[in-house]
Amino acid sequence: MPLLEVTDLYKDFSGLKVLFGIDLKLEPGERHAVIGPNGAGKSTLFNVITGKYVPSRGKITFKGKDITGLPPHKISRLGLARSFQVTNIFRAMTVFENVRNAVLSREGKRHSIFPVLGKLRAITDETERVLDLIGLLDRKDEPAGELAHGHQRALEIGMTIAMDPDLILLDEPTAGMSSKESREAVGLIEKVTEGKTLLIVEHDMDVVFSIANGITVIYYGEVLASGSPEAIRSDQRVKDAYLGEERE
Repeated sequence: MPLLEVTDLYKDFSGLKVLFGIDLKLEPGERHAVIGPNGAGKSTLFNVITGKYVPSRGKITFKGKDITGLPPHKISRLGLARSFQVTNIFRAMTVFENVRNAVLSREGKRHSIFPVLGKLRAITDETERVLDLIGLLDRKDEPAGELAHGHQRALEIGMTIAMDPDLILLDEPTAGMSSKESREAVGLIEKVTEGKTLLIVEHDMDVVFSIANGITVIYYGEVLASGSPEAIRSDQRVKDAYLGEERE
């Protein structure tokens, strides 16, 4: 059974049509990228899947449950977590406090994830484990807003995985990064999503082909092609509509 299945999804805003009959299927453990030119509808698709927007038509199933139109907090509780195109951290809080908030949110969702005795120690240990995983443990006491952009993106990814989701959605995780930061981000994403299912929107084709084992191309609201990286790379329609444009 697919972990996530999107069927015949449409979205319009007061008559402005953005998505037209999108179909998307993710198997457990898959790393799937959604690509396409600016304005193609990629972030809108993320926002519909995660409950920020209600679809105009269609169905979304997660872990066999119909989540179409559910609010974001209910979808999150089912095991889906996302990052945002614009960094979404608590800038005045420390790095440690940002991740601890995510761990506490996860505890509230799962109720019994930590035993009553030693609860605070367990929360601290889990927070530090995540910080170590994303390479920010030695900066845990710094205000998050003072981190470099690449480290802020890493922190947001850490907050996402601290929720211990079954499906991780990353929206443009390397946006605004230098080539060096992007390469570091790829290594981080591969490490923290090991054994998880990943859906990623990304413009950098080097990042996409490094991470994804499945790719869907959206071209102005419609699925142009979907398949393996090799199939997408050799698809003439994709070359004409997007990949050739990116090379230029």
